[in-house]
Amino acid sequence: MTATAHSGAAALPVRQGEKRWTEAELAEVRDQLASEAAALRAEIDRAENDIASRLGDAVGDAGDDQADVGAKTFEREHELALTHNARELLAQTERALARIDAGTYGTCESCGDPIGKARLQAFPRATLCVRCKQREERR
Repeated sequence: MTATAHSGAAALPVRQGEKRWTEAELAEVRDQLASEAAALRAEIDRAENDIASRLGDAVGDAGDDQADVGAKTFEREHELALTHNARELLAQTERALARIDAGTYGTCESCGDPIGKARLQAFPRATLCVRCKQREERR
């Protein structure tokens, strides 16, 4: 049997003083991540369809004045930025799910120490412990 959420929740690292992960807790985090991933995929699909339809409307917008063109360009750029952010969040979410499946969830990718169960329950996509995250943000 491979290391999955169903075979090793108690083996995941925790910080000193924290209780071990239970199968139910890890399943709850996994379900939350899977649900968020599905919602992000739907959001990305919708946004890509909206962007494609707006690009298709560009020919019909040929007679617009500069203000209209500027507003439509702003909307398009805003939609592209939101879609990019959703893709980044989806990648982080899928990475967290893969780490759960691999049995490496909860280990800091920088120092190898436990990230902390409480931190992961609050922010399940975390890949760094608080100390390493603070160090990264100071750079």
